[in-house]
Amino acid sequence: MFEIIKSGGWLMLPIIACSIIALAISVERLMALRVSKIAPPQLLGEVWSWIKNNQLDANKIRELKQLSPLGLILATGLTNARHGREIMKESLEESATVVVYGMERYLNALGTVALVAPMFGLIGAILGIMDVFNQIRLQGNTDPTVLAGGIAEALVTTAAGLMVAIPATIMHRFFNGRITTLVMLLEQEALKLVDAMQGDRKVELKADLLKDNR
Repeated sequence: MFEIIKSGGWLMLPIIACSIIALAISVERLMALRVSKIAPPQLLGEVWSWIKNNQLDANKIRELKQLSPLGLILATGLTNARHGREIMKESLEESATVVVYGMERYLNALGTVALVAPMFGLIGAILGIMDVFNQIRLQGNTDPTVLAGGIAEALVTTAAGLMVAIPATIMHRFFNGRITTLVMLLEQEALKLVDAMQGDRKVELKADLLKDNR
């Protein structure tokens, strides 16, 4: 493996760096974008239980903000509920924008890695092939075996770049899809809170949610 990397030349270094960055971002986002972490399924019912039992106060609001991104959105809605339905919805949308921005963290970097890794590989291949032809010009060596070996080494960086770019692209699209799903879930929970606070819908209590999940 080391010999293969060595044969690719110095351009293997940025390709390896790209692979490390892509792996680190993928692992971090896999942990961060879990449904249980972003939108705990029983949180809305628990909040409504606080409201029904007159337990909702400033401390509960602060606790709710720290629980999860959904908690932050719900806390913002509760804080603005007294101003009416439209103001409440606007505050929820503003809070959701902040949450979505946080969920998209590092994805631009992952997309950049997927874009530039094959470019590094292509540059390595071009430089390698140029070196082969330069040797032919200087030494007059036209042995097909020598030429094939030189071109094979030149293509090492191309293969390495693609091996980094393909999984990085897959993970980038996967995370975008996961975020879209999470945003829809957050919107649904936020609208349930709006309807409940404005008297249009009754939110299920935590006990009812637990019973339904058995």
